[in-house]
Amino acid sequence: MTISPRQPLVLQQVLLLEGPSQDPRRTDVRLDQGRITAIGESCVAAAQAEGVPVLPASELLLAPALVDPHSVLRDPQSGVAETLVSLERSAIAAGYGAVALLPEAIRWRDTAEQLQPAKLQSDLQVLWWGSFSRGGEGRELAPHADQLAAGAIGLADGDELPSLALLERGLSLAEMGQAPVLLAARDSRLAQDGFVREGVDALRAGWPMDPPTSESIPLQNLLSLAERHPQCRLQLMNLSTEAAVDQLRQLGHGQRPEATACWWHLLADTATLDPVAEGWRMRPPLGTPADRRALKQALAEGLIQAVAVHHQALDPEEQLLPLDQRKPGVAGHRFVLPSLWHELVVAEGWSIQALWQVLCFAPAALLNLPPPRLQLGSQHWLLFDPAKRWSAAADPEAPLAANQPYGRLVLTGQVIAAGLNPGLWRWGSAGDPQF
Repeated sequence: MTISPRQPLVLQQVLLLEGPSQDPRRTDVRLDQGRITAIGESCVAAAQAEGVPVLPASELLLAPALVDPHSVLRDPQSGVAETLVSLERSAIAAGYGAVALLPEAIRWRDTAEQLQPAKLQSDLQVLWWGSFSRGGEGRELAPHADQLAAGAIGLADGDELPSLALLERGLSLAEMGQAPVLLAARDSRLAQDGFVREGVDALRAGWPMDPPTSESIPLQNLLSLAERHPQCRLQLMNLSTEAAVDQLRQLGHGQRPEATACWWHLLADTATLDPVAEGWRMRPPLGTPADRRALKQALAEGLIQAVAVHHQALDPEEQLLPLDQRKPGVAGHRFVLPSLWHELVVAEGWSIQALWQVLCFAPAALLNLPPPRLQLGSQHWLLFDPAKRWSAAADPEAPLAANQPYGRLVLTGQVIAAGLNPGLWRWGSAGDPQF
């Protein structure tokens, strides 16, 4: 049977995750033009009476679309590495319903005029972080109140900590109110020009090493600022070391700022990544196996709340530069759910609810978004097949970015439909159920 994604259809006995603090349950769900129009046992009888296709979906998961708390888009209109159009297409196909973009850009987004609503082809939520400092240079305050009035979800800065004097001044003025302030615990002066964390494997490979103190010392300063300014909502961006996790663990529950970790730091480390593989050039740098274990444990315990994609696209020419001259970062929303499903649910026994907590519900809370829920009329959903095998190189929904660490692999697990793009339908290839 040929199924059109735009016609009504019923998913029979799909595993449905409706929202936070709810366990997945098996039920029938009717979809129509990308929206959920009915839930429950009556769906099948009504569909059969109307001649609507009923698809056996017991191996599939229907869940709220994911939320990316921070990524980078340097040139939304005419970028070679990525544009807003290409990012919108690829993020939706990866199951994302909201993406928050940092102020880093060719023209740094630090004024109200540069924070205008994005013109999109879908209902994807593209949110803008305002800038804490002018130009992200960490020396002069940007107009905080103006940016927030223009719609910024909060304030962020570059990939290292601004000067402490500037932070103290900005937090004392407190123009941000309860809007989050997202900051990276990093000091490049302590990094010693390294691009992997200090450890035995990096030493054997001869990589330039970045000591953990380049994160732990600025993190201690941030924690002190959070204690002095409890009225401000400080958030820690992309924590990456075991030492940072230990610092958070020493604090009481009410004393810890919210924090994120980048998905790639949960999957790769200096011992597991092939020396010629994509993914070595990161900021903060790739850690040791102990760092990776500590980050996963911190997510499981709630010391770190959310997983960020932190998509940073490079064009093919930039990607050809030597590692020490290349801009840092990896790209690819489409790899996050399949790889973390395998790493955390399959290999480590996480529940589906726990995975969605760090990929969806907690990121939404960090951005002050309403808790994502599936209900009648919902369009922000994804349909995930954990067993679907697919080639990243043959994916027509791929982003433009050249620096995709799994870009040449065949992966297991894929979003096969998404409410924000009713035309997306990956059901029907080899290995899928037959109707």
